[in-house]
Amino acid sequence: MTNTVTIAATFIAFLLLFTAVGIYSATQKEDTTADYLLASRSVNPWLTALSAMSTGQSGYLFAGQVGFAYSIGISAIWLTIGWAIGDYIAWWFVFRNLREISEETSSETVSTFLAQNNKGARSITIISALITIAFLGSYAAAQLVAGSKALYVMFDWDMYVGIVLGAIIVVIYCFSGGIRASIWTDAVQATIMIGSLLMLLFVALFYSGGIGELWTKLGAIDSGLTSLNPDKLPWGFFPFFIGWVVAGFGVVGQPHILVRGMAIDSAENIGKARDLKAICGLVNSFSAIGIGLAGRVLLTQLGDSELALPTLSQELLPAILVGVMLAGLFSATMSTADSLILSCSAALTQDIFPNLAKSYNLAKLGTLTVTAIVLSIAIAGDDNVFEIVNFSWSILASSLGPLLLVRVWRLPITTTVAIAMMGGGMTGALIWRVVLGFNAAINEVLAGMLAGILVYLIFNFAQQRRGAD
Repeated sequence: MTNTVTIAATFIAFLLLFTAVGIYSATQKEDTTADYLLASRSVNPWLTALSAMSTGQSGYLFAGQVGFAYSIGISAIWLTIGWAIGDYIAWWFVFRNLREISEETSSETVSTFLAQNNKGARSITIISALITIAFLGSYAAAQLVAGSKALYVMFDWDMYVGIVLGAIIVVIYCFSGGIRASIWTDAVQATIMIGSLLMLLFVALFYSGGIGELWTKLGAIDSGLTSLNPDKLPWGFFPFFIGWVVAGFGVVGQPHILVRGMAIDSAENIGKARDLKAICGLVNSFSAIGIGLAGRVLLTQLGDSELALPTLSQELLPAILVGVMLAGLFSATMSTADSLILSCSAALTQDIFPNLAKSYNLAKLGTLTVTAIVLSIAIAGDDNVFEIVNFSWSILASSLGPLLLVRVWRLPITTTVAIAMMGGGMTGALIWRVVLGFNAAINEVLAGMLAGILVYLIFNFAQQRRGAD
């Protein structure tokens, strides 16, 4: 009982800290939609980096990636390395132009950036906004589920309790200061994520007998756990790895991360934010893999691999540090959930219903509406965080990513082609994953993005042929 009280007290203290940071951010706000959605494009690169890192990694890291390493072993490292390479390439070649052009065109949301000044641009805006709401909504629901899994392990609460608690906290600081509150709390949460993961990693390695002993024990359980080559790859290693590189590059289709690039104080600072984000992200990811491997040795009877991290924390750490670890996990889920909900809210109030676009209060009402929808999805939906996040990320990358590349590289495009690209990319990813089942060989983002790009090339070729005739 004493341990439970100590864990709860520590956890609540961190939740109050996050909420206080979010509320304090309101002292810096302006009551405009531009400030609510992009913090008046004034975010420094350190905050941008930490926010983008914590938003991108989310409960997927603490629940999904730890569970993935627990299940398949050291070969999970290729997901991390491939994803990091793709993400870095995207920040290098795309985000600077995104920041410059979004300001030139006064684009405050990703959907308005994709539409820009095309004739019939409303169609592009509405379709991309609907895609954003549908798939970021399920993505956000997965974050609330990831947080609730930790509370279930720690306190034996019903899953819906953690889901509701996370939603309430997110609404409080989103209401306080919009994306500025989200970014500021993200930075605090990112720091706690890094510290808590490293702490549990070192403790878990100690209890496993060190790296050498851990390796020996993993091999004794299953030799595949210590093999760098993933088991049962239908087309071999190289296609598998390239698929994860492209999945990381799929950040170009993620509105909740793209807006961080749009909100940074200067395009000149994109490089600094990119490098810091990459370093922190790799530290977190490798820590998560190490924790998953140690969990496989120390938790031999675990039913749900996505419960490895909270269960390991409870087994190995003193109560006060369990509270810190729980705060770290919950930080990861909330830092993403708030960003996803704000992006969905922007799509609803700025893009689908433009008459509401200049109303600060209605923008906040949109946030509340979206949160209610996400809450419903989380309570009623699937509880596999890894699969939900992967699927949502893939569809967003495939449908919005190719069109965003056309925009940041200032290529000519018509409204018809833009809509066809979004539809073609989504269809390509769905066929690859659902119909053909090839996603085990190559991540569906590759198929989806190539399909979207192919649509653009075909239409351009046809247009040039008509012009030649």
